[in-house]
Amino acid sequence: MKAASFDYVKPATLVETLRALARSDGQAKLMAGSQSLGPMLNLRLARPAQVVDVSRLDELRTVELIEGRVRVGASVTHAEIEDGCFELLRGHPVQEMAARIAYRSVRNRGTVGGSLAHADPAADWILAARALNALVEVRAFEQAPRLIKMQDFMLAAYTTSLAEGEVITALHLPRLSAQARWGYYKFCRKTGEFAEASCAVYFEPASATAQIVVGALDSAPVALETLASEVARGGLAVASEAAIEAALKGAIEQLDTLGRRMAGAAIARCLAQAFGVHA
Repeated sequence: MKAASFDYVKPATLVETLRALARSDGQAKLMAGSQSLGPMLNLRLARPAQVVDVSRLDELRTVELIEGRVRVGASVTHAEIEDGCFELLRGHPVQEMAARIAYRSVRNRGTVGGSLAHADPAADWILAARALNALVEVRAFEQAPRLIKMQDFMLAAYTTSLAEGEVITALHLPRLSAQARWGYYKFCRKTGEFAEASCAVYFEPASATAQIVVGALDSAPVALETLASEVARGGLAVASEAAIEAALKGAIEQLDTLGRRMAGAAIARCLAQAFGVHA
Protein backbone atom coordinates (compact mmCIF):
# COMPACT_ATOMS: atom_id res chain seq x y z
CA MET A 1 0.00 0.00 0.00
CA LYS A 2 0.91 3.64 -0.25
CA ALA A 3 0.53 6.28 2.41
CA ALA A 4 -2.47 8.59 2.39
CA SER A 5 -1.57 12.11 1.29
CA PHE A 6 -0.01 14.45 3.85
CA ASP A 7 1.91 17.72 4.00
CA TYR A 8 5.66 17.35 4.56
CA VAL A 9 7.72 19.98 6.35
CA LYS A 10 11.38 19.95 7.35
CA PRO A 11 12.00 22.75 9.87
CA ALA A 12 15.48 24.23 10.17
CA THR A 13 15.35 24.63 13.95
CA LEU A 14 13.80 23.03 17.00
CA VAL A 15 11.74 26.17 17.67
CA GLU A 16 10.23 25.93 14.18
CA THR A 17 9.45 22.27 14.83
CA LEU A 18 7.67 23.03 18.08
CA ARG A 19 5.74 25.88 16.44
CA ALA A 20 4.60 23.55 13.63
CA LEU A 21 3.33 21.01 16.14
CA ALA A 22 1.56 23.66 18.18
CA ARG A 23 -0.26 24.88 15.06
CA SER A 24 -1.21 21.41 13.83
CA ASP A 25 -4.09 20.89 16.27
CA GLY A 26 -2.77 17.40 17.00
CA GLN A 27 -2.78 16.38 13.33
CA ALA A 28 1.00 16.24 12.83
CA LYS A 29 3.47 13.40 13.36
CA LEU A 30 7.20 13.71 13.90
CA MET A 31 9.53 11.71 11.66
CA ALA A 32 13.13 11.01 12.62
CA GLY A 33 14.48 7.69 11.33
CA SER A 34 10.99 6.66 10.11
CA GLN A 35 11.65 3.00 10.95
CA SER A 36 8.28 2.76 12.70
CA LEU A 37 6.28 5.64 11.25
CA GLY A 38 7.19 4.79 7.65
CA PRO A 39 5.58 1.32 7.67
CA MET A 40 2.60 2.67 9.62
CA LEU A 41 2.07 5.34 6.97
CA ASN A 42 2.30 2.83 4.14
CA LEU A 43 -0.19 0.51 5.86
CA ARG A 44 -2.39 3.52 6.60
CA LEU A 45 -2.33 2.72 10.29
CA ALA A 46 -1.26 6.35 10.71
CA ARG A 47 -2.87 9.12 8.65
CA PRO A 48 -1.46 12.44 9.83
CA ALA A 49 -2.32 15.63 8.01
CA GLN A 50 1.31 16.67 8.28
CA VAL A 51 4.68 14.96 8.78
CA VAL A 52 7.39 17.04 10.45
CA ASP A 53 10.89 15.77 9.67
CA VAL A 54 13.38 16.26 12.53
CA SER A 55 15.99 13.78 11.34
CA ARG A 56 18.72 16.33 10.61
CA LEU A 57 18.12 18.96 13.29
CA ASP A 58 21.58 19.79 14.66
CA GLU A 59 20.04 20.61 18.05
CA LEU A 60 18.90 17.00 18.41
CA ARG A 61 22.12 15.37 17.24
CA THR A 62 24.61 16.17 20.00
CA VAL A 63 26.00 14.16 22.92
CA GLU A 64 27.27 16.17 25.87
CA LEU A 65 27.91 15.95 29.60
CA ILE A 66 25.41 17.93 31.68
CA GLU A 67 25.31 17.86 35.49
CA GLY A 68 27.11 14.52 35.62
CA ARG A 69 24.83 12.80 33.10
CA VAL A 70 25.34 12.03 29.43
CA ARG A 71 22.74 13.92 27.40
CA VAL A 72 22.05 12.06 24.14
CA GLY A 73 20.18 14.05 21.49
CA ALA A 74 16.93 12.47 20.34
CA SER A 75 17.95 12.25 16.66
CA VAL A 76 21.23 10.44 17.31
CA THR A 77 21.04 7.11 15.49
CA HIS A 78 21.66 3.65 16.89
CA ALA A 79 24.48 3.14 14.38
CA GLU A 80 26.29 6.31 15.50
CA ILE A 81 26.31 4.99 19.06
CA GLU A 82 27.33 1.52 17.90
CA ASP A 83 30.21 2.96 15.89
CA GLY A 84 31.54 5.04 18.77
CA CYS A 85 30.95 8.37 17.03
CA PHE A 86 30.57 10.10 20.38
CA GLU A 87 33.40 9.92 22.88
CA LEU A 88 31.11 10.03 25.93
CA LEU A 89 29.33 6.86 24.79
CA ARG A 90 32.40 4.81 23.87
CA GLY A 91 32.49 1.90 26.28
CA HIS A 92 29.13 2.85 27.78
CA PRO A 93 26.73 -0.11 28.06
CA VAL A 94 24.37 1.41 25.50
CA GLN A 95 27.06 1.11 22.82
CA GLU A 96 26.89 -2.68 22.91
CA MET A 97 23.11 -2.62 23.30
CA ALA A 98 22.70 -0.34 20.26
CA ALA A 99 24.75 -2.76 18.16
CA ARG A 100 22.12 -5.46 18.74
CA ILE A 101 19.07 -3.45 17.68
CA ALA A 102 17.37 -5.03 14.66
CA TYR A 103 19.53 -4.92 11.51
CA ARG A 104 22.28 -2.53 10.43
CA SER A 105 19.98 -0.91 7.85
CA VAL A 106 17.53 -0.10 10.66
CA ARG A 107 20.30 1.12 12.96
CA ASN A 108 21.58 3.46 10.25
CA ARG A 109 18.34 5.45 10.38
CA GLY A 110 16.57 4.56 13.63
CA THR A 111 16.97 7.12 16.42
CA VAL A 112 17.00 7.11 20.21
CA GLY A 113 14.08 9.52 20.50
CA GLY A 114 12.03 7.78 17.84
CA SER A 115 12.35 4.43 19.60
CA LEU A 116 11.35 5.93 22.95
CA ALA A 117 8.37 7.80 21.50
CA HIS A 118 7.08 4.71 19.70
CA ALA A 119 7.20 2.81 23.02
CA ASP A 120 7.12 -0.71 21.66
CA PRO A 121 7.23 -3.04 24.71
CA ALA A 122 9.90 -5.17 23.03
CA ALA A 123 12.14 -2.22 22.12
CA ASP A 124 15.72 -2.12 23.34
CA TRP A 125 15.92 1.56 24.33
CA ILE A 126 12.75 1.38 26.41
CA LEU A 127 14.22 -1.42 28.50
CA ALA A 128 17.81 -0.17 28.74
CA ALA A 129 16.74 3.36 29.68
CA ARG A 130 14.43 2.02 32.38
CA ALA A 131 17.18 -0.11 33.93
CA LEU A 132 19.63 2.79 33.86
CA ASN A 133 17.18 5.16 35.62
CA ALA A 134 17.42 7.45 32.62
CA LEU A 135 15.57 10.74 32.24
CA VAL A 136 13.65 11.73 29.11
CA GLU A 137 13.95 15.40 28.20
CA VAL A 138 10.89 16.82 26.44
CA ARG A 139 9.88 20.26 25.27
CA ALA A 140 6.82 22.05 23.89
CA PHE A 141 6.46 25.38 22.10
CA GLU A 142 7.24 28.39 24.29
CA GLN A 143 7.79 26.14 27.31
CA ALA A 144 10.93 25.22 29.20
CA PRO A 145 12.27 21.68 28.83
CA ARG A 146 11.09 19.17 31.44
CA LEU A 147 12.59 15.87 32.54
CA ILE A 148 10.52 12.70 32.95
CA LYS A 149 11.79 9.72 34.91
CA MET A 150 11.89 6.68 32.68
CA GLN A 151 9.65 4.71 35.04
CA ASP A 152 7.00 7.41 34.54
CA PHE A 153 7.49 7.83 30.79
CA MET A 154 5.99 4.65 29.29
CA LEU A 155 2.45 4.14 30.57
CA ALA A 156 1.46 1.10 28.48
CA ALA A 157 2.20 -0.50 25.12
CA TYR A 158 2.71 2.30 22.57
CA THR A 159 1.54 4.83 25.16
CA THR A 160 3.71 7.48 26.82
CA SER A 161 3.24 10.45 29.12
CA LEU A 162 4.13 12.91 26.35
CA ALA A 163 1.64 15.78 26.31
CA GLU A 164 0.13 17.18 23.11
CA GLY A 165 2.75 19.16 21.22
CA GLU A 166 5.70 17.84 23.23
CA VAL A 167 8.83 16.54 21.53
CA ILE A 168 11.51 14.27 22.97
CA THR A 169 14.69 16.31 22.73
CA ALA A 170 17.18 14.07 24.57
CA LEU A 171 17.78 11.10 26.82
CA HIS A 172 19.88 11.64 29.95
CA LEU A 173 21.99 8.60 30.87
CA PRO A 174 24.16 8.05 33.95
CA ARG A 175 27.93 7.81 33.71
CA LEU A 176 28.96 4.44 35.09
CA SER A 177 31.73 4.08 37.65
CA ALA A 178 34.39 1.39 37.47
CA GLN A 179 32.43 -0.59 40.09
CA ALA A 180 29.16 -0.57 38.16
CA ARG A 181 27.77 -3.84 36.83
CA TRP A 182 25.59 -4.01 33.75
CA GLY A 183 23.94 -6.76 31.75
CA TYR A 184 21.56 -6.93 28.80
CA TYR A 185 20.09 -10.09 27.35
CA LYS A 186 17.24 -10.90 24.99
CA PHE A 187 15.77 -13.92 23.25
CA CYS A 188 14.85 -13.45 19.57
CA ARG A 189 13.58 -16.06 17.12
CA LYS A 190 16.40 -14.95 14.85
CA THR A 191 18.96 -12.17 14.92
CA GLY A 192 17.40 -8.78 14.26
CA GLU A 193 13.83 -9.60 15.19
CA PHE A 194 11.90 -8.28 18.17
CA ALA A 195 12.63 -9.87 21.53
CA GLU A 196 10.42 -12.64 22.87
CA ALA A 197 11.89 -12.08 26.34
CA SER A 198 14.46 -9.58 27.58
CA CYS A 199 16.16 -8.29 30.69
CA ALA A 200 18.50 -5.47 31.68
CA VAL A 201 20.31 -5.20 35.02
CA TYR A 202 22.26 -2.31 36.51
CA PHE A 203 24.09 -2.22 39.84
CA GLU A 204 25.91 0.97 40.80
CA PRO A 205 27.40 0.99 44.32
CA ALA A 206 28.25 4.69 44.10
CA SER A 207 24.57 5.64 43.98
CA ALA A 208 23.20 2.54 45.76
CA THR A 209 21.32 1.66 42.56
CA ALA A 210 20.07 -1.89 41.99
CA GLN A 211 17.88 -2.66 38.99
CA ILE A 212 16.63 -5.87 37.42
CA VAL A 213 14.11 -4.97 34.74
CA VAL A 214 12.16 -7.36 32.52
CA GLY A 215 11.04 -6.30 29.03
CA ALA A 216 9.22 -7.68 25.99
CA LEU A 217 5.94 -7.81 27.93
CA ASP A 218 2.45 -6.65 26.98
CA SER A 219 3.11 -3.53 29.03
CA ALA A 220 5.93 -1.25 30.07
CA PRO A 221 9.05 -2.97 31.45
CA VAL A 222 8.69 -4.25 35.02
CA ALA A 223 11.35 -3.82 37.70
CA LEU A 224 11.97 -6.67 40.16
CA GLU A 225 12.92 -4.39 43.02
CA THR A 226 13.11 -6.91 45.86
CA LEU A 227 15.24 -9.38 43.91
CA ALA A 228 17.53 -6.56 42.76
CA SER A 229 18.07 -5.39 46.34
CA GLU A 230 18.84 -8.93 47.47
CA VAL A 231 21.36 -9.44 44.66
CA ALA A 232 22.99 -6.09 45.47
CA ARG A 233 23.50 -7.28 49.07
CA GLY A 234 24.25 -10.96 48.55
CA GLY A 235 25.66 -11.25 45.06
CA LEU A 236 24.81 -13.60 42.23
CA ALA A 237 24.31 -16.61 44.52
CA VAL A 238 21.07 -15.03 45.78
CA ALA A 239 19.50 -15.21 42.32
CA SER A 240 18.67 -18.91 42.30
CA GLU A 241 16.21 -20.32 39.79
CA ALA A 242 13.61 -20.54 42.56
CA ALA A 243 14.20 -16.94 43.64
CA ILE A 244 13.84 -15.67 40.09
CA GLU A 245 10.69 -17.73 39.57
CA ALA A 246 9.17 -16.35 42.76
CA ALA A 247 10.04 -12.78 41.82
CA LEU A 248 8.42 -13.15 38.40
CA LYS A 249 5.25 -14.70 39.81
CA GLY A 250 4.91 -11.88 42.31
CA ALA A 251 5.53 -9.04 39.89
CA ILE A 252 4.28 -10.07 36.44
CA GLU A 253 0.93 -11.88 36.42
CA GLN A 254 0.57 -11.73 32.63
CA LEU A 255 3.26 -14.35 31.97
CA ASP A 256 2.25 -17.94 31.27
CA THR A 257 4.51 -20.89 32.08
CA LEU A 258 6.58 -20.56 28.90
CA GLY A 259 6.81 -16.80 29.32
CA ARG A 260 8.10 -17.18 32.88
CA ARG A 261 10.69 -19.74 31.80
CA MET A 262 11.97 -17.48 29.02
CA ALA A 263 11.98 -14.39 31.23
CA GLY A 264 13.67 -16.35 34.01
CA ALA A 265 16.39 -17.55 31.66
CA ALA A 266 16.89 -14.01 30.35
CA ILE A 267 17.29 -12.73 33.93
CA ALA A 268 19.76 -15.49 34.88
CA ARG A 269 21.90 -14.94 31.78
CA CYS A 270 21.74 -11.18 32.16
CA LEU A 271 22.93 -11.38 35.77
CA ALA A 272 25.69 -13.82 34.82
CA GLN A 273 26.83 -11.35 32.18
CA ALA A 274 26.82 -8.49 34.71
CA PHE A 275 28.83 -10.47 37.26
CA GLY A 276 31.28 -11.83 34.70
CA VAL A 277 30.22 -15.47 34.94
CA HIS A 278 30.69 -17.45 31.74
CA ALA A 279 29.21 -20.87 31.02
